Amino acid sequence: MHSDPIADYLTRLRNAIKAHHRVVEIPASNIKKEITKVLYEKGYIQSYKFDDSSVQGTIKIALKYDPATKQSAIVKLERISKPGLRKYVHLDEMPRVLNGYGVAILSTSKGVITDKEAKGLNVGGEVLCYVY
Repeated sequence: MHSDPIADYLTRLRNAIKAHHRVVEIPASNIKKEITKVLYEKGYIQSYKFDDSSVQGTIKIALKYDPATKQSAIVKLERISKPGLRKYVHLDEMPRVLNGYGVAILSTSKGVITDKEAKGLNVGGEVLCYVY
């Protein structure tokens, strides 16, 4: 049993990147699907596919690598809000990841969105993770 499914999701992605895998399969949940969509929209992953054939379902993520240098588009995935210590931010305290080059993924009342989208929608929320 996993007490933190989002941390498990990020760890599976991190391990697949370190092993230079092309595709990684992760057990699905609604929040993981939303995080995957954000990663795709921001260009950190090549593609994704939701497979709902089993009870829980899986997410197949095709990782993105630079063709010349073979480096991953994702340099670091960092979990911020944990089950033992939740991290919520107001609109005024929105984090800047890597001075604006990275992305903070937030869970808000408007759904799972990036920090820049949250500023545009004028909402705060729980900081799930940093990606850069």
